[in-house]
Amino acid sequence: MPTPSMEDHIEIIYSLIEQKGYARVSDIAEALSVLPSSVTKMVQKLDKDGYLIYERYRGLMLTPKGQKLGKRLLQRHDLLEQFLRLIGVDEDKIYEDVEGIEHHLSWNSIDRIADLVQLLEEDQEVVEKLKRLSKEQKNS
Repeated sequence: MPTPSMEDHIEIIYSLIEQKGYARVSDIAEALSVLPSSVTKMVQKLDKDGYLIYERYRGLMLTPKGQKLGKRLLQRHDLLEQFLRLIGVDEDKIYEDVEGIEHHLSWNSIDRIADLVQLLEEDQEVVEKLKRLSKEQKNS
């Protein structure tokens, strides 16, 4: 099982490749606010573990295993953001909260949250009630 740090790297690499068509060590370091040397070490470990292929000075490519995990990690992140937004968490808190919880939930919990998000999206009345409750708490 990948560590939370490995997951963060794979998620960022997947996201960068989706957005730009490539992921450089410097881009990954900037996105994660870490030193490029730390990224290089992690990329070498991810290469060794079969998540990507890394050639020094030539870049990196996710393997099918890395692509599958990267896609799943990005979906998990997006789902948790969507969930927090639906239940009325302040927008400026969402990203930090997701970063704080995403590695500590089982995939079973993620699946149940996905079910709940689907139900909430089908019942906007409940979403509006949650938002009103959130507003009331802020005002009190």
